[in-house]
Amino acid sequence: MKNYTSIQNIDNINTWIEEAKELKSNPLKYNELGKNKTLGLLFFNSSLRTRLSTQKAALNLGMNPIVMNVSGDAWGIEFADGTAMNGKTAEHIKEAAAVVSQYCDIIAVRAFPTLTDKEKDESEEVLRSFTKYASVPIVNMESATGHPLQGLTDAITISEHAKISKPKVVLSWAPHIKALPHAVGNSFVQAMQKMDVNFVIANPEGYDLNPQITGDTPIYHDQEEAFKDADFVYTKNWSSYSQYGKILNINADWMITKEKLGNAKFMHCLPVRRNVVVEDAVLDSDSSLVIKQANNRTYAAQLVLKKILENYV
Repeated sequence: MKNYTSIQNIDNINTWIEEAKELKSNPLKYNELGKNKTLGLLFFNSSLRTRLSTQKAALNLGMNPIVMNVSGDAWGIEFADGTAMNGKTAEHIKEAAAVVSQYCDIIAVRAFPTLTDKEKDESEEVLRSFTKYASVPIVNMESATGHPLQGLTDAITISEHAKISKPKVVLSWAPHIKALPHAVGNSFVQAMQKMDVNFVIANPEGYDLNPQITGDTPIYHDQEEAFKDADFVYTKNWSSYSQYGKILNINADWMITKEKLGNAKFMHCLPVRRNVVVEDAVLDSDSSLVIKQANNRTYAAQLVLKKILENYV
């Protein structure tokens, strides 16, 4: 695995989970592994957990992280081939990726979708271009269609807190005030499909995720029916896929409540809008795993960086 761009790069998720747990028990065990190596963190979009946890992961391995807000601090980057660059873009990705590769041993990239052009978003233009033109390994810190660091984190968290061998896990859509990407949902689906769990998805009509990703996973349009006997409820909003990027309706009654949750554990990638996506009574209860999830972001990123350092840097 030279690049970590998708959950599908994980060969055996159970082995990865156990390795991440080992790192968590002794985060500085491999702090010489990344000595004199540099991690470039390129953010085309905002971040809190991804930025801090990936920096911490790099530091735990002895790496030197460099952070750049590309959209605000760099020249405008052109991704199309053969274009006359007489507009707003001043630098082509061919040079940009090659140059960053001279400074960094691993490049991590975060770039959100347009949510207006499905074909462009699914082409993963930004991530694909860095993978193509950089000469060093690439890590996906959330792209147009996936968030594999978060998906790995979620798998680790479920493994830590599962009380039975095959827990029931529900991915539930919840309301939001604006259109959001499918990336977190997609990677969570892919992660759960690799685990030995009873996994179902709950969302209103019109909000089914990409069927090529969900595959045979059962999809319920009745939230309460999906929640029956759930051990974990992972909640996330996403816009319509079939009517790409649209908010079809708010469906406020899909907000997660303590009553709906029952005895299940609550999970969310954060940030989360209180009393819109989920009520205070859930987030402030012992049922909430959101802070534990956020903590595990470090060890998911550290595991990915460790594997790349050991084999490709």
